[in-house]
Amino acid sequence: MSVKVLDISKVYGKQNALDGISFDVNAGEVLGFLGPNGAGKSTMMKILTCFIPQTAGQAFVCGFNVEEEPLEVKKCVGYLPENNPLYFDMYIKEYLEFIAGIQGIKQNKMARVKEMIGMTGLEAEQHKKIGALSKGYRQRVGLAQALIHDPKVLILDEPTSGLDPNQLTEIRNLIKNIGKEKTVIFSTHIMQEVTAICSRVVIINKGKIVANDSIEILQQQTANKSVISVEFDAPTSKNALKKIAGVVDVEQLNNNNWLLYSDADTDIRKELFNFAIEQKLAIITIKKEEQNLEDIFHSLTKNL
Repeated sequence: MSVKVLDISKVYGKQNALDGISFDVNAGEVLGFLGPNGAGKSTMMKILTCFIPQTAGQAFVCGFNVEEEPLEVKKCVGYLPENNPLYFDMYIKEYLEFIAGIQGIKQNKMARVKEMIGMTGLEAEQHKKIGALSKGYRQRVGLAQALIHDPKVLILDEPTSGLDPNQLTEIRNLIKNIGKEKTVIFSTHIMQEVTAICSRVVIINKGKIVANDSIEILQQQTANKSVISVEFDAPTSKNALKKIAGVVDVEQLNNNNWLLYSDADTDIRKELFNFAIEQKLAIITIKKEEQNLEDIFHSLTKNL
């Protein structure tokens, strides 16, 4: 087991950024670490990479305790933080040579730098200063520095931020291939990315884990729900909609647009039409929605 997190908490003043979370990640697994802004994703990644200490609990990377053996942990980890820290006045090759030196790479250092430049698609830009690069290419440089010492565990915080569609595909494929041999943990807000790359997801909300399973199992767990989207011509209330027979939950999207949840074997459309007539509302649109990962994420992290 490459990463093991046991009852980790992190407290900032009176705020619980992480509240007793536990999970593990096996070698050769790509884990999507998901959550809304402020859920605690970056905090957990900083603990695993020994940038900040936890308040309580334990975490292990490749068998090393992050609190007791931080230098050993850092040797095992490649890290691309959300705010990619780069030296803008350095050239790409110069910067990667510098990072290789910091990582203690002495033999075949130049060959390794060349390999990383090729792997991350930086050949055409390699003679430029980092400050002259687009955000997407800067992300590539950050990914190259995270990989240069051939770590067993790769931790990526929003690694595809700022990439164009073509670059997205290339980096996704790169991460997927890396995940065949290494342990990869990465956070993202792009659900298609998770579906394309991840074998499993951990979703956290307000510092707590609300889901920890494969995408297939999460979809199966929500398959027992039916979702109807409806738009009325005038306002109504959540409490009124909840009184419709068969409705188990209601979510307002915006203005007069609503999502109505019911059991999979319950068709609430007839009751919905009767409700509209009683309330003197006209139904503008009505549609049965398919549950995808974005819907699952939204339902698990929404503020009730």
